[in-house]
Amino acid sequence: MLRTSIMSRRRLVTLAATGAAVIGTLASLRANEYDVGAIGVVRLTRAALTVFQIGTHYKTKLYSGKLDKESPEYAKLKSEVHLYGAQKLLDLCCANKGVYIKVGQHIGALDYLLPAEYVKTLRILHSSAPQSSFPDILTVIKEDFKKDAYEIFKSIESVPLGTASLAQVHKAVLLDGRSVAVKVQHRAVKSNSYVDIKTMAALVKITSWVFPDFKFDWIVDESKKNIPQELDFTLEGRNAEKVKSLFKDFHWLKVPSIFWEFSSSRVLTMEFLEGGHVNDVDYLRAHNVNLYEVSGKLGRLYSRMIFVDGFVHSDPHPGNILIRKRDHEAEIVLLDHGLYATLSDQFRWEYAKLWLAILNGDRIQMRKYAETLGVGDLYGLLVCMVSGRSWDTIMAGIQKTKFTDSEREAFQEELPNVLPQISEVLERVNRQMLLVLKTNDLMRGIEHTLKTQARMSAFIEMSKCCVHSVYDEKQKSCKTSLSRWLVSLERQWSLVRLSVYYVYLGVINFDLHKSVEALWTNEFYSF
Repeated sequence: MLRTSIMSRRRLVTLAATGAAVIGTLASLRANEYDVGAIGVVRLTRAALTVFQIGTHYKTKLYSGKLDKESPEYAKLKSEVHLYGAQKLLDLCCANKGVYIKVGQHIGALDYLLPAEYVKTLRILHSSAPQSSFPDILTVIKEDFKKDAYEIFKSIESVPLGTASLAQVHKAVLLDGRSVAVKVQHRAVKSNSYVDIKTMAALVKITSWVFPDFKFDWIVDESKKNIPQELDFTLEGRNAEKVKSLFKDFHWLKVPSIFWEFSSSRVLTMEFLEGGHVNDVDYLRAHNVNLYEVSGKLGRLYSRMIFVDGFVHSDPHPGNILIRKRDHEAEIVLLDHGLYATLSDQFRWEYAKLWLAILNGDRIQMRKYAETLGVGDLYGLLVCMVSGRSWDTIMAGIQKTKFTDSEREAFQEELPNVLPQISEVLERVNRQMLLVLKTNDLMRGIEHTLKTQARMSAFIEMSKCCVHSVYDEKQKSCKTSLSRWLVSLERQWSLVRLSVYYVYLGVINFDLHKSVEALWTNEFYSF
């Protein structure tokens, strides 16, 4: 009787907290003159109720103290409770759509933070986001261009090519006969986003109360910063043009051209490009695409983005990367340029030095550069999150130990034991690191699907780019032509040594003549 009374009081406290958060959020939105409206109240209440249901389920089922936490029965129950919470969260994302889908996709990429039940359940949102109706799509086009869609397009297909959290893409034909892809924002997503972000801030406070060991404020902070950028399609168009210019020397990279005369803040018309999704192994094999070539090129592209240019495409999930065979080689088509991380020079240099310390197994340097990124005594955990490798492997020599499925499984089994600490790392770390971690995770997921980790091609490309980043910093402090030349020579020699080392490990082919020639040119980067 006493236990029932205590549980009832706990539910009452949770419900009161949820209700207070809802009322507080509504008041805040009204005070800031956001039009909440009936739909906004429904969405807000639905979200609060979901958090209440999940929290109550955890407290009554998992935290009742009836089972020994080391018993198989507890492990089975914990998995069932996680699955319940994940399904409730998925239902909420699908019902509220918009920003909720975007956050759900982010959660679906957090292999290192959340239980597998959440990651696997929410990962479906990367490919199965809810659709807007075709009449709504035509309405958005008419609202933005003040003319009927068929005055702009000769035809537009009613079934979308793909649907994402904030928009969906339809194939269309311009009046002059050119085929285009038209990205159209879901009609209500922009107006709902203000309410959604405020709601999430309130719900995160409740979640932190239910799970005091975890800190999720960083998710809200990132959403507040990133969602407005992603909702402005003119910014996405400019990002696409910038990355096309930055990587014009990568002849195998294709970025769709933008048709500005048929674009607005909610409609983006771009060149129509075909190809298979990067995770569609059957398609790639049917078209004789070399999976290691794809993995190597993606490694080169993203390593240069992160370590050299500091302009990083931050949503590389499989739906945004197409592969096609052109002139006997794999061509990469990069889509969805709404979210980019712009990294400062200082961050790039410190991050590159951290990676070189990881590659060298230098514990002292790892600690030094992890501390500059804000994590302090949790440097070992950050190193594991950055590399996706176990601490034992890192200390044994990450370059000497090829990644295996058994290491991946052991790594994931260990994660539940350090989840609160991982949450602390994400709360402390330099904000620029958050999108980089997300990008790293998505890229590792692609490598896992392609089964190309053993070749270590991404490590090869990343190592080269780290060297370039570190020596770029050195060159900036040079005062004379001679000192710059000596630094350049040191850079090239480091790259040659790196390649010889990988040859020794048997992971790449090596052309000695080409490497020696590269010492006296600036062409080693493409080697």
